[in-house]
Amino acid sequence: MRGEREEQPELMVTVVVEDLIPQDHPIRRIKKIADDALGRLKGDLDALYARTGRPSIPPEVLLKAQLLISLYSVRSERLFCERLRYDFLFRWFLELPGVGSGFDATTFTKNRQRLLDAEIPRKFFVAVVAEAAERRLLSDEHFTVDGTLIEANASLKSFKKRGDPGSGGTPSGGSGRNAEVDFHGEKRGNQTHASTTDPDAKLFRKGNSQPANLCFMAHALMEHRSGLCVDAEITPATGYAEREAGLEMMERRGHKRRKTLAADKAYDTRDFVASLRQLRVTPHVAQNTTNRSSAIDRRTTRHPGYSVSQVLWKRVEEIFGWAKGVGGLARSRLRGLPRVASQVLSTLTAYNLVRLARHQAA
Repeated sequence: MRGEREEQPELMVTVVVEDLIPQDHPIRRIKKIADDALGRLKGDLDALYARTGRPSIPPEVLLKAQLLISLYSVRSERLFCERLRYDFLFRWFLELPGVGSGFDATTFTKNRQRLLDAEIPRKFFVAVVAEAAERRLLSDEHFTVDGTLIEANASLKSFKKRGDPGSGGTPSGGSGRNAEVDFHGEKRGNQTHASTTDPDAKLFRKGNSQPANLCFMAHALMEHRSGLCVDAEITPATGYAEREAGLEMMERRGHKRRKTLAADKAYDTRDFVASLRQLRVTPHVAQNTTNRSSAIDRRTTRHPGYSVSQVLWKRVEEIFGWAKGVGGLARSRLRGLPRVASQVLSTLTAYNLVRLARHQAA
């Protein structure tokens, strides 16, 4: 029988938010791991606030809110706060009451610098990696490094000659403050020009056939056994940033045991390979033999482990694919290198939590 719409629905209902989330929902496992990681940071978070005054939004709530923004592909913090008004899953994850307005988007802005000054986003990332180590999911021997470009939250029209904010191309018609600009014939580079919107962003292109954009570069260190991102760096986009960041991340891994590091052909340079060997790291870098000789010789390629690394290193693209496709990292929401770094670390933390939840369910 065809149902009819009720003219007078119930005016009051009782809802237990906990009952609305299915017991087998992956978000439950993600929340448990995130809460355990945040428990490791209690001392650091307590030190950020005075003992007197009006209570603030708990910093744990702000950090978990950033996870939800990445996990559910929310475009902006303002849109997240709007969704928080009616999304029971979001309220349950943040342990907020079932009714109420939540908090305003300016709460993120006013608290972001406080968290950045104490390096809380990186500490949260490290704490989640520590949870993986505690569950015996990590090895300390085999890694892959790679980098990717993140488009800056700035237009090419803002890329103007240093010391001359009025420069930057010739208007080619249109009206308003965002008129079309013609840069044809004008030479522009990072040495002579800078973005007035985000001075930390650099003009960079991935290849000769690719367009140049204002961007940053994110670098990830993947552990082979679990596929987790165990370290990350965010740098200005330059031609040598990938190799410098790779060495810095491997330096942080320590020198107690010999390790291997896989990478693509962009890392096949004699300086990089020699620096890895000084760190007691065997370079399992893909050979680049295009019009040149490779820095990787037979003493490395003859071992079976090198062939295994050449297969496994491609999994690092899963990290960047998820971060850009789901986590919203294709274009930064924020401006300035420290703030972009916090967004990257938050997104990679969310990725690790998703992967840890899968391991836990297996």
